[in-house]
Amino acid sequence: MNNNPIGVYDSGIGGLTVFSKLVKLLPNENFIYFGDTANIPYGTKSKEELLVITHKIMNIFKNFNVKGVVMACNTTSAVAYDTLKNDYDFTLYPVIQTACKVIAEMGIKKIGTLSTEATANSHAYKLQLQKYAPNIEVIEHGCRGKWVECVENGTQKAPENIEIIKENLNLLLDQNVEKIILGCTHYPYLKNILCDIAGTDIFIDPAEYFAKYIAQDITNSGNLAEKKLYEPKFYVSSNPEKFQISSKIFYNVVHAEILS
Repeated sequence: MNNNPIGVYDSGIGGLTVFSKLVKLLPNENFIYFGDTANIPYGTKSKEELLVITHKIMNIFKNFNVKGVVMACNTTSAVAYDTLKNDYDFTLYPVIQTACKVIAEMGIKKIGTLSTEATANSHAYKLQLQKYAPNIEVIEHGCRGKWVECVENGTQKAPENIEIIKENLNLLLDQNVEKIILGCTHYPYLKNILCDIAGTDIFIDPAEYFAKYIAQDITNSGNLAEKKLYEPKFYVSSNPEKFQISSKIFYNVVHAEILS
């Protein structure tokens, strides 16, 4: 048994798509969520910038004495995980590396990814999928336009944003992919729009497989909490009021505090 908290982070509200599943699967755990809203978006930043940002977040969680950190951010999982995975004495759970193990077993021959440009440029999804399924063809697309920002601002239904989403999605659909991975934890917020364009069956949200893997790993390792000591705590690096309002699609964050 281990009552130490589990840390979860993202650049903003995107990681709540993973967090909301984790709290249901692990109801007795103590959670701390950090949204790095001062540095959003991550997808246009350099590797050097992302490493500095991620190390800072890990040190925040280290001060909370966490037993594990959920990297509910595709961009930092792609760019920073391999560099810092051995730097801390708690378990790191990267979304891409974890989810690809499951997706690779689905028997898909040609798959596309919608992600930030930083994730696409790292080729993390291609490398991880082909690690487990060498013959799978992977078409990676770094989304142009402010996908993350429109989710954070609640403007995803604006006509100009729908048009940008449609243009990006059609570039993958034209490649005749069988499935499309939503390779950014913000993108499930856009699923209704995406499904109106391409149907419901084509999209894969890694968050579902990711959360199940984490819950199973914590259970199997004997690290489950004996009891829940407090309700989830939410911290952001800027603008907590906006974070609270934007969060309501996936998880109703009542209170968030600034932590920098």
